[in-house]
Amino acid sequence: MDTKKIAGQKAAEFIENDMTVGLGTGSTVYYTITRLAERVRGEGLKIKCVSTSKKTTELGETLGLEITPLNDVDYIDVTIDGADEVDGNLNGIKGGGGALLYEKLVAFASKKVIWVVDNSKEVKKLGRFPLPVEVVPYAYTHLMNFFMESGFNPSLRGSDEEIFVTDGGHYIIDLHMGEIDNPYEFVRELKEIPGVVETGLFLDMTDVLIIGNEDGAIVKIKNKE
Repeated sequence: MDTKKIAGQKAAEFIENDMTVGLGTGSTVYYTITRLAERVRGEGLKIKCVSTSKKTTELGETLGLEITPLNDVDYIDVTIDGADEVDGNLNGIKGGGGALLYEKLVAFASKKVIWVVDNSKEVKKLGRFPLPVEVVPYAYTHLMNFFMESGFNPSLRGSDEEIFVTDGGHYIIDLHMGEIDNPYEFVRELKEIPGVVETGLFLDMTDVLIIGNEDGAIVKIKNKE
């Protein structure tokens, strides 16, 4: 069975009439988007959506979903997004698709955030997946050098012929850390560096985790205590 599809479609059950829904970016949330479009057509579900990327906007509009700019809504009821890895505290790394800045802005505006993943994304400690850091192009070579000297094993996303550019017009430097011992401290350290726009560390932002595996979907709810 397709574990991504199991997780993605399960998340669509959390959406109700008249909600404003944040739509993430990635291969798992793709199934959420297609399932929501089916519910709009088949059940008359009435929702408006806020997209985290051009790719998601194109998909949603093609399927007939109403896409609204983030600046035109007061808040988002529920955002459904994927993750590149997630730990037992529902903290994670995102940005493998390059949409981390917009994903974090949409999550920040949301009353509830749901992540959909397959079971391969669960880790005990964050860092196995390269940590994306979104940076301004103006000084990316200097940032690359700084990250190299700091032992963060950086790589610029893209190729010599074509550097990857985010929807916000920035570059991404991926840090190959292996493990991140203190993600809270590390994200503060990174955000203090001039030229760093955002990081792919998403901490204390997720309320529900839906994990797809062969036996179905497992739903984990963050303990607020």
